Amino acid sequence: MVYVASDERYEEMRYNRTGRSGLKLPAISLGLWHNFGGIDAYENGREMITRAFDLGITHFDLANNYGPPAGSAEELFGKVLARDLAPYRDELVISTKAGYTMWPGPYGDWGSRKYILSSLDQSLKRLGLDYVDIFYSHRPDPDTPMEETMGALDHAVRSGKALYIGLSNYSAEQTRQAIAILKELGTPMLIHQPRYSMLDRWIEGGLQDVLEEHGVGSIAFTPLAQGLLTNKYLNGIPGDSRAAGPSAALNESRITPEVLRRIHALNQMAVARGQSLAQFALLWTLRGGRITSALIGASRVSQIEENIAALSHSDFTQEELDRIETILKTEE
Repeated sequence: MVYVASDERYEEMRYNRTGRSGLKLPAISLGLWHNFGGIDAYENGREMITRAFDLGITHFDLANNYGPPAGSAEELFGKVLARDLAPYRDELVISTKAGYTMWPGPYGDWGSRKYILSSLDQSLKRLGLDYVDIFYSHRPDPDTPMEETMGALDHAVRSGKALYIGLSNYSAEQTRQAIAILKELGTPMLIHQPRYSMLDRWIEGGLQDVLEEHGVGSIAFTPLAQGLLTNKYLNGIPGDSRAAGPSAALNESRITPEVLRRIHALNQMAVARGQSLAQFALLWTLRGGRITSALIGASRVSQIEENIAALSHSDFTQEELDRIETILKTEE
């Protein structure tokens, strides 16, 4: 069946300017970190991607190592792009990253010029594209000079293989240093992609201030704390959940009685507002306009629909924000 995008795809989504750039991103973007790899069902991935676009999600976030196996998420998205979304390429913002291990030997990860640019070429082949809209350094390299990594990103833009560049997982001080180098090179940094959620607020300790000072946007990954800020764990740990599996990012040790107490208290507030906990958490992440976009994951279409519906709810009152702070700052 030939896919035709919905004529109503731009009617409900909110779009936010990315820092002081000309680029706008949807308030909610779709990440392909999990559930879009070679071990996952292609048709389910295709359905989620096309439904997301029909709902106004124009930004799709990837990385070279997403899968598993590594590279397979880019391959799946490339197939959907060629089959369904090719006519809409200029309506899409497609991002990818380089920084984690992709092939054996000393040139297969981190931040050398050789690795960064080789990885970008491989990503473009898997995606079937001449360029990506945003290309990220996925993590800082402790052994490669920052000037070399930033120079590689600058070259990616100047060679026409990326329109914008960004960073992910860089500290506030590392980000400040990178911004200065990129400014001198003449290719400004567009965006930073950090972890951020109600349960992980490290960026409030300086990174957000650096980004605002320099007019750089931000897109928060894991805004639902790997599923903790959904209804999945309200009644224990399901056998098919990420916490019950081998995930290094989420395991049973993180789901302490105090964390569960906080989640239940937040859920009570969400229910009182007529929201799911996930919608409540996403709206909180976007509060105040400091985050450009919240990056969601999904394993089925209904999750995408539920998350986007968060934008139809009213913003928090100051009383609600104060209550949330009380819940989150209770000492364990």
